[in-house]
Amino acid sequence: MRFFKDRKNVPDSRHPLEGKISTNLQVNIFNIKQVFTLTPNLIFRDIKLLDRQVDGTLVYLQDLADVKKIEKHIIPPLCTGEFDQPPHASIADFKKTSALQETINGLLKGNTILFLQEHNEAYIYTTVGGPSRTIEDSIFETTLKGSHLGFGETTDQNIALLQQFIPSPKLKAAEVKMEGDLNRHVYLVYLEGTAKEEQLAELTKRIKRTNGDHFINIGQLAECIEDNHWSPFPQFRLTERPDQAAIDLFKGKICVVLDRSPSALIAPGSIMSFFQSVDDYTTRWMLASFVRILRFVAVLISIFLPAIYISIVSFNYEIIPIRLLITIGESRAEIPFDPLIEALLMEITLEMLREAGIRLPAPVGQTVGIVGGIVIGQAAVEAGIVSNFMVIIVSLTAISSFIIPNYDMSLGIRLMRFPMMIIASLFGIVGIAVGFMTLIGHIVKLESIGSPYGTLLNPIHSSDFKDSLFRFPLWKAGKSKQSSKD
Repeated sequence: MRFFKDRKNVPDSRHPLEGKISTNLQVNIFNIKQVFTLTPNLIFRDIKLLDRQVDGTLVYLQDLADVKKIEKHIIPPLCTGEFDQPPHASIADFKKTSALQETINGLLKGNTILFLQEHNEAYIYTTVGGPSRTIEDSIFETTLKGSHLGFGETTDQNIALLQQFIPSPKLKAAEVKMEGDLNRHVYLVYLEGTAKEEQLAELTKRIKRTNGDHFINIGQLAECIEDNHWSPFPQFRLTERPDQAAIDLFKGKICVVLDRSPSALIAPGSIMSFFQSVDDYTTRWMLASFVRILRFVAVLISIFLPAIYISIVSFNYEIIPIRLLITIGESRAEIPFDPLIEALLMEITLEMLREAGIRLPAPVGQTVGIVGGIVIGQAAVEAGIVSNFMVIIVSLTAISSFIIPNYDMSLGIRLMRFPMMIIASLFGIVGIAVGFMTLIGHIVKLESIGSPYGTLLNPIHSSDFKDSLFRFPLWKAGKSKQSSKD
């Protein structure tokens, strides 16, 4: 009769998380089973405390919890120790709750829940385990002299990696709750006194109003909180390297860590930050500055070289020397296509080869990229579909795009190449100039959580040049910062 009396406390099946924990142990077990239907790894373990009069049940998800920890630090103390409030266990990290919702969230995190007969509160013990991988080096962000540690899929591990690189109590990690039913952990990691309060507030506001039910990785979060959804350029930097994130934290930026995502989001973003690498800070400043200038030259080549070739061949052929013009004319004498069609054909083929090389296993991908490019290029020239000059132009463009250290920025620059080619085929050099000015205007106008995206362009500050296009000596940058503080 007592079971049927407490049966009214069972939450409605349409709203299984809105109930409270009952004093009847069987009702609590029924509530958990109602929520976790068709969950084969849900484990219920009945126990009796030492006095043999208090019944209890431990509940956990076997593949998310640390079963060895449960067997060693929870079950033996509960069965052999004296019953007190709270029940004695050798795990210090626990809390009490009277809400069913909180126990559900605890189970999904990998914790263990203890329900007791005649008690309307449950005990949540921290036993987080579950699938995980060892710390590995980043695949897409390689380094020669930097650290070989990479982020993982758990927020605790990623925050610990940042604490290793910045062992300071000023390093803060504030949790932000997103909208939605799924229990996703988002942390804003920043250096107190270095990060700007208004940027922290704006980023927190944007994340809070985001529905995280369908987020798999942090790239989806970045797309939802960015300022301009129509820009081809990434407005937040995603990194798999904790040392790179630590460098950005020292610069006053904010690192966003999302559970189950092996990348961290760096905010705010700036156009210059996407052309910087960890190796820039492990080599001498003159060499690092040279490499950075080389990257910006590669960007210009990647965007404008095919367009310049098309404009010269189609419109402005008078600006090239006569001998070179004759050579180009001879190579194009048997080509049946316009320069635009020729360029589009080769560029699209190159993009398909590049994408195939990324998706295939590493040994096969390298073979496809090298052999496919050589065979297709040579066959296209011999068949009279494209000219020798176009193969050279496309090859230089591909090599230039490989120099860009950030993959997301590389994709945006590769996309900008195609409208530039179309404009060049219609208006020649004048069209390229207009396209270049439009591109600069877009970068100047773009913002990232209220911060100017086009650093060095808008606004112009002399201090920005110390670690942007050039990398000044670290001792000089440190002196200037100290003098500015004084």
